[in-house]
Amino acid sequence: MSDAGEAGSDLATAFSNRTIDPDELPDYRAVALQSVSPRFAVYAALSSALFWLGLSAALLIGPRLPFVNLGLPAWIAAGPLLALAWFAAVAWLDARRRGWALREHDLMYRAGLIWRRTSILPFARIQHVETASGPLERAFGLMRVKCFTAGGMAADLIVEGLEQDAARRVRQHLLEQIRSGAEPLRSEADGVEE
Repeated sequence: MSDAGEAGSDLATAFSNRTIDPDELPDYRAVALQSVSPRFAVYAALSSALFWLGLSAALLIGPRLPFVNLGLPAWIAAGPLLALAWFAAVAWLDARRRGWALREHDLMYRAGLIWRRTSILPFARIQHVETASGPLERAFGLMRVKCFTAGGMAADLIVEGLEQDAARRVRQHLLEQIRSGAEPLRSEADGVEE
């Protein structure tokens, strides 16, 4: 048998692709998630209420302006006022059910009240990490951690509702994971790259 044939034969026997039993897979739902800040529920409810309050005010004031003739009765603003209460309550309940976990190889975030969404982002895919907070978030001492992967303009995972110190620590940890994954290993004894 030729050398090329032997190399191909060795490669064929070295390759393995065994079937995995789905019952053997770890259950991501079993991960103990940390709750977001308790202040996030109040922030979410207030943020939602402010949006709907603005819409209600526009519907109340708009028909009274001389240059706007919508033909809407004033009671039509009751709909957005009811929506204000409903969506503020839903935002508060949703915020109370959110959770996150920083694990050895990934970051996990779960959100949603009716439609639950669990996002798991491996550190190896993260290209860039930033923290952000709006004026209302800063008033509540909250911050978001935004993780970006290659090929996208928008963040692939946004962990909302973290206290500012926790968000900064998570960001720093993620940045260290990115750096350690990108740098070649060095031998401590001789400082030579491996």
